[in-house]
Amino acid sequence: MTTAPAAGTAGTSAVRADGRAHDQLRPVTITRSWLDQAEGSVLVEFGRTRVLCAASFTEGVPRWRKGSGEGWVTAEYAMLPRATNERSQRESVKGRIGGRTHEISRLIGRSLRAVIDVSALGENTIVLDCDVLQADGGTRTAAITGAYVALADAVAWGQRHGHVKSGGKPVLTDSVAAVSVGIVDGVPMLDLPYVEDVRAETDMNVVTTGSGTFVEVQGTAEHAPFDRAELDALLDLAVAGTAELTAIQRAALEAGA
Repeated sequence: MTTAPAAGTAGTSAVRADGRAHDQLRPVTITRSWLDQAEGSVLVEFGRTRVLCAASFTEGVPRWRKGSGEGWVTAEYAMLPRATNERSQRESVKGRIGGRTHEISRLIGRSLRAVIDVSALGENTIVLDCDVLQADGGTRTAAITGAYVALADAVAWGQRHGHVKSGGKPVLTDSVAAVSVGIVDGVPMLDLPYVEDVRAETDMNVVTTGSGTFVEVQGTAEHAPFDRAELDALLDLAVAGTAELTAIQRAALEAGA
């Protein structure tokens, strides 16, 4: 288990409801091997947000990918009924998956595929199931950050068991992490809990690789348009935040299961 309360930096005196500085992550905890059966599993906590990420490794690929010599990585996201203040009905009971769930599942899958060499993976499939146990803002960014560590463990499992024969070629080309940023009361802030997220003038989710390149930027003006300077400030916060998350991921993987 790796825990890190990230330290903020100087720049503004803004102090938030939970006592953090504007550029400070919530306490982040990554606990590996949380499940006994999955080839990779992580419980990731961003403050009170808790997401269980389970990686399932199977030989073979979807029919449309057979014979390509390339593997496949995909993800599914879901939220438990009591992850929030009031119970929500299970989507399986409703008989359809909601648009938000589809969107986040695709985001997680895209983020992970950005840092894996599918040819080195070979014709194997890894599915990441990301289930939100408790939601307090930033569930998708926590899911991406935890899913990468679970993916790394699943790849290592495949290599140990002889299913991945990459000939020394790295399967994972980089790491990936994600964080939310937003403008609250006119101040750019990092890693928003729910109480800040619901009243943010601008809300943004940023996914970057460990080397600092962008995978995805999702930004919306919720109440008032934002200008270029505010966008730059938010991206600077996000890049610094994901760099801290990358260090936490690395420490978790180096600590051993």
